[in-house]
Amino acid sequence: MPRMPETARPHGGPPGPHAALSRRGLAGLALACGLAGAAAAQPAWPTRPLRLIVPFPPGGATDILARILTDRLGARLGQPVVPENRGGAAGVVAAELAGRMEPDGYGLFFGSIGTAAINPHLHAKLSYRPEDLVPVALFADLPNVLVVRPDNPIRSLADLLAAARARPGALTYASSGSGSSLHLSGEMLKADAGVDILHVPFRGGSDVANQIMGGRVDIGVNNLPSVIGLLRSGQLRPLAITGPERSPALPEVPTVAESGLPGFAATAWFGLQVPRGTPAPIIDRLNAEVNAICAEPATREKIEGLGARPRGGSIADFAAYIRAENEKWAAVIRRSGATVD
Repeated sequence: MPRMPETARPHGGPPGPHAALSRRGLAGLALACGLAGAAAAQPAWPTRPLRLIVPFPPGGATDILARILTDRLGARLGQPVVPENRGGAAGVVAAELAGRMEPDGYGLFFGSIGTAAINPHLHAKLSYRPEDLVPVALFADLPNVLVVRPDNPIRSLADLLAAARARPGALTYASSGSGSSLHLSGEMLKADAGVDILHVPFRGGSDVANQIMGGRVDIGVNNLPSVIGLLRSGQLRPLAITGPERSPALPEVPTVAESGLPGFAATAWFGLQVPRGTPAPIIDRLNAEVNAICAEPATREKIEGLGARPRGGSIADFAAYIRAENEKWAAVIRRSGATVD
């Protein structure tokens, strides 16, 4: 009887080794085809323009920095990133809109210290949930600055505090809105110094500068980039920087801490956020792009020239930073008794 080849088998017998290899090959091919099909089902991103919701009007520091980010991010992604200013209620209007955007990677939010760390503790009820906007990357931070008109007899923080003590409630200070870092910087100053100065909220940093120059308000608390040109041209005069150290952009201007209130420090910041549910690969890509932008020499020079500081870092870094800022400003609000005017 002729010998059966090794690869042949009678019906119902065990498979030969080549048959097993053949089955494994077919299974691998099927898996590869399945993965390829799944990849093909995921469209490339981005394939159309993106929008960045900006929580303050044009002309202020938030808008200036947001436009630096959108210009560079659009260039790196190969699609326009269009800034959309939605001012009102110190960022509440914009944050509410951003929280309702589709989590598809095409809707971005330029989150701020106000929207992420101050408003949740200042408002009894918010129209948005801060947790619906998830962190991507910290973009920049900056000090605020106390400013007056050049003809104002107040020439230093000591002069300001002396005038406020002499006439409680008579002096006024302007901010970009109740709940903004400018408002809380003023309230922290009042609490630390034990003085009474009336808060007058406006819609944005450029509006604050106009009100000061027009003589309608005594003192302005403004983001440094919003007024640095006016300070350099002599149209406004700085009294003190709110940051923990002097700004390289205005090294001759002392800090509030140096000027009589040790330990005082208030820094505004801005970062990229997206609606909860945005795919993780898109968030990772955006984080990488923001970090690359912050590392670009020309971009760093532009940001630093405005009196701000480029930041960057991981998604986890930004999440931890937001948590720490919430703890800080919740305590400031409790201590100062700050309210929404």
